[in-house]
Amino acid sequence: MEIISYNVNGIRAAIKKGFIEWLESANPDVICLQEIKAMEEQLDLSLFKKAGYHYNYWFSAQKKGYSGVAVLCKKKPNHVQYGTGIEAMDFEGRNLRVDYDTVSVMSMYLPSGTNQTRLDFKIDYMGQIHSYLNALRAEIPNLVVCGDYNICHEAIDIHNPKMKGVSGFLPEEREWLGNFINSGFIDSFRYLNPERQEYSWWSYRANSRANNKGWRLDYAMVTKSLQQKIKRAVILPEAKHSDHCPILVEIEL
Repeated sequence: MEIISYNVNGIRAAIKKGFIEWLESANPDVICLQEIKAMEEQLDLSLFKKAGYHYNYWFSAQKKGYSGVAVLCKKKPNHVQYGTGIEAMDFEGRNLRVDYDTVSVMSMYLPSGTNQTRLDFKIDYMGQIHSYLNALRAEIPNLVVCGDYNICHEAIDIHNPKMKGVSGFLPEEREWLGNFINSGFIDSFRYLNPERQEYSWWSYRANSRANNKGWRLDYAMVTKSLQQKIKRAVILPEAKHSDHCPILVEIEL
């Protein structure tokens, strides 16, 4: 199973930049989207079906034009779980899961900490989602949680590791991500590419992408039960429909 995760920074804007044509070429089995910034009724779903994704699921934020996640599938899943059931997280449309016989895939969009209020919300979300996923693993051992985590884990994951006091590279955020991994998840990209310094997000400012001054914020986290099944994990910087680029993980099932 090939799984792609992509923060599209507005699905309608991405479509105008050639997202559908790229999706047809990339051709994953499942693609998880974050920051869709749209309601399902605002989209022409036939575009995704023509690309081969007859089963597409959308979980939007209550606030229009904000946040939201989606999962597009070639094969119909056994079950679709919208949100977590925790209202404090679900009103912003940040979690959507599809279950298959041997694996479940979640699209997750972890909040950014653009100011102190949002940082407090992010830290609260981090605690709640970790507890939720720990409990979920007892029920569903084979779990892929991919998406925009809005955190760089290690110095290798950011172009300027001397950066201080900026959300996304704060000590408490990095510690949480380390604890998340240590609780039973594998950062699939770093597992297969221990030395590669590649990024998945670049600021629109100061020509950052052209100069490759980026951050690795997007992860395909895989439960340890799937460790020997990870065949490939790559970042796809050639896709340019967003300030993020897609990431891909291939699992042998």
